[in-house]
Amino acid sequence: MTQLAQFSSPLRALYDVPAPAKLNLFLHITGRRPDGYHLLQSVFMLIDWCDTLHFELRNDGQISRTDLNPAADTNTEALPADDLAVRAARALQAACGTSLGVHISLEKNIPSQAGMGGGSSDAASCLMALQRLWGVRIPPEKLRTLALSLGADVPFFLSGGHAWVEGIGEKITPITLPAAQFLVVKPAAGVSTQDIFTSCGLKRDSETATILGFAAYADNQVFGFGHNDLQPVAQKICPQISQSLVWLESQQLQGRMTGSGSAVFAQMVDDVDLSVAPGNWIIRKCKNLEMHPLIGW
Repeated sequence: MTQLAQFSSPLRALYDVPAPAKLNLFLHITGRRPDGYHLLQSVFMLIDWCDTLHFELRNDGQISRTDLNPAADTNTEALPADDLAVRAARALQAACGTSLGVHISLEKNIPSQAGMGGGSSDAASCLMALQRLWGVRIPPEKLRTLALSLGADVPFFLSGGHAWVEGIGEKITPITLPAAQFLVVKPAAGVSTQDIFTSCGLKRDSETATILGFAAYADNQVFGFGHNDLQPVAQKICPQISQSLVWLESQQLQGRMTGSGSAVFAQMVDDVDLSVAPGNWIIRKCKNLEMHPLIGW
């Protein structure tokens, strides 16, 4: 039995729990495992663009969920009952053996099909918040295994901060990054991660990089390290990615795609006039975070 009481009695609710997005500073595909999973190298960076979750205790053992702004994300295809937040709650409930349940309310701000890890971050925040709500704790290694079973990006959001990520996402090495600002652009169209990774045009043999090589870049130059191997394929599937990159260039910004897209980003030193951007794009000025806001729970 891995359940350990953390509180003398469970809380009744937890409100305003953040789930921050991430940007991939680069993403190299270095190979492919026999089971079909791709081997990657990347730096995952937390930013201050967050979903917000609210948790209310249920004593009947049921897990339910509602969207507080269902019209905010037109690319969402999964039913609420099938999303990662609900799956995370069910997995933790089974792992802990608790008879308690929860009602989850989600304010969705991070766009889907953007390569920003919104669903994975929601799942990780659920795993952290529900241990507190239910008054339970499971060992860190078991929690990481549970997180990986939900998705390759979920363990990163439990790691505490920025990270050098390898393998299929399970090899995580904490790193520090200089404080910086970024302009993130999400065009109206999304792109399927599966379509990118199954493409015959995807480059799968990038040369292996090293943390030392990344760290050798001075100060803010680390934000220009490497490239995104998924970007050329994604641009063919979703032409709006190319349009977004061209728009960033028109603002004297050098952009690249994050994750499997379709969001692109660029480091921003001077302010940018967003009034000249296409009206149906989501554009946000972001800062990187020093650490995950739930660390210390």
